[in-house]
Amino acid sequence: MGAILDRAQALAEESFSAASGPGGQNVNKVATAVQLRVNIYRLGLPPRIFARLKELAGSRLNARGEIVIDARRFRTQEANRADARERLAELIEASLKEPKKRAQTRVNRVGKVKRLKAKKEHSEKKANRGKVSW
Repeated sequence: MGAILDRAQALAEESFSAASGPGGQNVNKVATAVQLRVNIYRLGLPPRIFARLKELAGSRLNARGEIVIDARRFRTQEANRADARERLAELIEASLKEPKKRAQTRVNRVGKVKRLKAKKEHSEKKANRGKVSW
């Protein structure tokens, strides 16, 4: 798990731009917003983890196979960098977790009888609808 995160951090490319929002005059002068890009094809993930990562990334995944994370919550470049890297780590960690398989449940005899009785009543109610013949 740590190896994949380390590889992702090493392959990450950062670019900086002027951010909107809080910061006053500083916002107009300093490029504090961070855009972090990681190509998921270069991570060398096993197919199941790769598929889960693609699904979890959603709209953050572009056509070139890059996960793009925009971080502009904070006023400083360093805080935004740390935020972007943390969000990338959370995304990768979530993809590494194997989802639990749903245990198939069985309805007991009483439950089956109740369900069938309710279906019968509903069907009779609908069958009684229709045109009224005088």
